[in-house]
This record gives sequence, structure tokens and C-alpha cells, in this order.
Amino acid sequence: MKQLLILSGKGGTGKTTIAGAFIKLSYAKAYADCDVDAPNLHLTAGFNTTPKKRDFYGLPVAEIDKSICISCGSCYENCRFEAIDNKNGYSVYPFACEGCGVCTFVCPTHAAKLKPAIRGELMLYKRKDEVFSTAQLKMGSGTSGLLVTDVKKQLISEAINSKIAIIDGSPGIGCPVIASITGVDMVLIVAEPSVSGISDMQRIIDTAAKFAVRLAVCINKFDANMENTKKIKRFCTENDIPFVGEIPFDKEAVKAINDGKTIVEVDSSSNKAVRAVYKNTMALLLM
Repeated sequence: MKQLLILSGKGGTGKTTIAGAFIKLSYAKAYADCDVDAPNLHLTAGFNTTPKKRDFYGLPVAEIDKSICISCGSCYENCRFEAIDNKNGYSVYPFACEGCGVCTFVCPTHAAKLKPAIRGELMLYKRKDEVFSTAQLKMGSGTSGLLVTDVKKQLISEAINSKIAIIDGSPGIGCPVIASITGVDMVLIVAEPSVSGISDMQRIIDTAAKFAVRLAVCINKFDANMENTKKIKRFCTENDIPFVGEIPFDKEAVKAINDGKTIVEVDSSSNKAVRAVYKNTMALLLM
């Protein structure tokens, strides 16, 4: 199964909009939303079925049993994350705890213990032979990379007969992006013709290049700044990165997304443009 990952160096470039369009154009039977902090691909996926859900357990969280705690202060003195509260006895700030286990090691009465903690929720939608894997990270949790890995594992295990998988990644270059890139066949980077957009595009290209994965670039809302669009194209040419097309700013696209549709379901300039981007991208993916 060929895996196409769609990324952007920053949020708001239209990454999910293009992912939704690619899913429709390819009649994809396998796709995933790996933006576990703020998943939204489901808004245009069209699933009316109830997903299969299961809890995601990331790193454990320490707890202190006050009934056997002797208030020696060892946990407080040794916790480098300042996750121990010593004001009213000793207790743990769950959002500050990193689950390192130092407190359990130094506690003379074994009052401090590591407990499994629910860090998010995995969701799997199925419709005939169609599979959609997604997840929602629990607020304040820092295990996004582990959850993304589980989203991909869930997709691959359920979509064994699919030829292509479309994966919507996270913005930025952090842990969820790195977990998303691992094992994919190609990354399509959606760039924005702004100063920050160019800088962030270069960062995600540098990150993806370290995984020796094939890259391609497209520009969304290219007509917002033609000078910066030229800079992006020039950068791609100078660095031998395939440039697969550009999509204009389109008010009809905004309306389509607000109506829960993809841009290929409305008659608009963005519809025609994204079809050309899709054609060029698939030619690279399947070569």
C-alpha cells in the first residue's frame, strides 16, 4: 500500500482541504487524520456511522497514597519537573508529571506509584471496504507522537487490501509530524506564499529530507502574493524538489468547506487546480 502524507510547515495553509480533495479524487479506501491535537478531516469524510473507539494510554502518571506517606519530602526534593505539591501533605500535579518514576524509586514507604493514564482516544470508522483512522489527544497530554503511531498502525492493520492511503498530517515539525513521516512513501508539502509560510516550508522540507522520503511541493492561495509564489518555485527548482502545482484563493472553496464538502464537489477554480495537483502528485507517487 502506497502511503501519501500531506504536510505543511504551519497551520492554516489548506493541508486538510487538499487531503479531503485527494481522498475524493482517488476514491481512497484508506485514509487517516494524524493531526491528533485538532483533527478535522472527519468534517468532510462523510461518515455517518459511529466509530469504534478505544482509550489510548500514553506515559503513566504518579500518584501518592497519603495513607502510607510519611511526608519525608524525598519525592518533592528529587522531582525535576516540579510535579509534587507539598502544601497539604504530598500530592502530584498530573499535568506536570512526566511519568519518569523517580518518586517511586526514592519513596521509602512505596507510597508513590505509577498509574496508567488515559491520554487520548483512538477512533476507527468503517464503511463497506472503506477505513478512516483518527484520534483525539487529551488536553494537556504530551504523547502526540505515540498516538499518531497508533493511528497509522490502526489504518494499516484494517486496510490490508487498499492500494493507496491518504494521510493528513499535523502542522509544524514536532513529534506528531515525525511520527507521521515514518514509513510513508511520499510527502506532499502544502506551502503558503507568505514570509512565514516560506520559512516554515523550508523547515518541514529539511525535516522530511532526513527520512530519505520523496518530496513534492504545491502552493495554496498562490495568487495572494505572486512575488512569494515565485520564490517558492525558485526554491524548488534550485533544490531539485518537484513542484506539482498551484491552487488559487477561492471563496467557493470556503463555502464548500463550511458546508462539509470537499473543493472537488463544487464548480470552482480551486476544483480545477487541485485536480492538476492531484494528477501530478499521483504520477510521482506511483512511478
